[in-house]
Amino acid sequence: MRPARLTVITAAAAVAALTAVTGCAEKSDAGNGAIKVAATDTACEVSKTDFPAGKVTIEVENKGSKVTEVYVLFPDGRIVAERENIGAGTKASITAEMKAGSYEIACKPGMKGDGIRQKVTATGNGGSEKRSPELDAAVAEYRKYVQAQADETLPTTKAFVDAVKAGDIEAAKKAYATSRIGWERTEPVAESFGDIDPKIDVREDGLEAGQDPAKDWTGWHRLEKALWADNKIGDEEKKLADQLMTDITDWQKKIGTAEISPTSMANGAKELLDEVASGKVTGEEERYSHTDLVDFKANVEGAQKAYELLKPVAAKNDPALAAELDKQFAAMNTLLDKYRADKNTYEFVSYETVGKDQRKELSDAVSALGEPLSKLAAATVK
Repeated sequence: MRPARLTVITAAAAVAALTAVTGCAEKSDAGNGAIKVAATDTACEVSKTDFPAGKVTIEVENKGSKVTEVYVLFPDGRIVAERENIGAGTKASITAEMKAGSYEIACKPGMKGDGIRQKVTATGNGGSEKRSPELDAAVAEYRKYVQAQADETLPTTKAFVDAVKAGDIEAAKKAYATSRIGWERTEPVAESFGDIDPKIDVREDGLEAGQDPAKDWTGWHRLEKALWADNKIGDEEKKLADQLMTDITDWQKKIGTAEISPTSMANGAKELLDEVASGKVTGEEERYSHTDLVDFKANVEGAQKAYELLKPVAAKNDPALAAELDKQFAAMNTLLDKYRADKNTYEFVSYETVGKDQRKELSDAVSALGEPLSKLAAATVK
């Protein structure tokens, strides 16, 4: 999970598109029809407040001095799409499928707080036309995939929770990383439920201003700190384990309601690579357990699954892009396999043992994969 997020209003309905966006500073084929957003430290200027529904491209330029995030939101706070870590003086592009209705575009300077918001409206009948059978099949299969990952997370999380409640620190440590695999593979869908994600996957530095870590910090990473940094399991940790199981079960029940589209799948794949770049490669995500490579591999697998399902259409529209993605996914998986502690299991070496040069190699591989992956959404809806 990213270190800080928007405060998102709880919504029972599903998000219309998975979070994440396409790549940096790339010109969209929407040309002059794109919505342009000028983000500064104090403003979020939108070039159009009314636009046709359907395939929508939002070109963002950060003219401020702080790194920013840009979100497209429903009025109730559900996330349509987002782009994180837009550096000062840089650009980014968001491609999404938006049905007719009201939305907000929010710029979040410094990646803190609720953001500076502008109301916008998508009009007309765009975005409701029938998709091709190939894309319908891709969406259906991806829906099965994310549900299966959530279903499989219940027993692995229960094993972790049971170990915590039994006071068995070593067993809990052993079960910790495995319990997170299904979540990490489908993190864009998981994060679309804004009321659940902060409970389950927030890091201490991701808490909002005014939140008390002693009272408001829950989920995997709170327990990770207790196990590795504090080396203790007390009554409070056992309560936190029960809460984690409750929240994971809630997520598993809700995930089937997510409204998934081809562009949300493509954007979600790119977001998974962004998650790797911003948290796993740096070692920030699993700062106590150093199990970052397990998360890393799960993120890559989730991104590859979305790509493979969209590939029949993307390869027709942009065969060179598909060839490059095949190449870069293969290279990424080969590189990660070097760090497997056991070739026959999902066990990886501690990230503490991965040196500076090796981390640079991993970071370069993520960048090499992320660049073509940022073009997948546009290729899918040509």
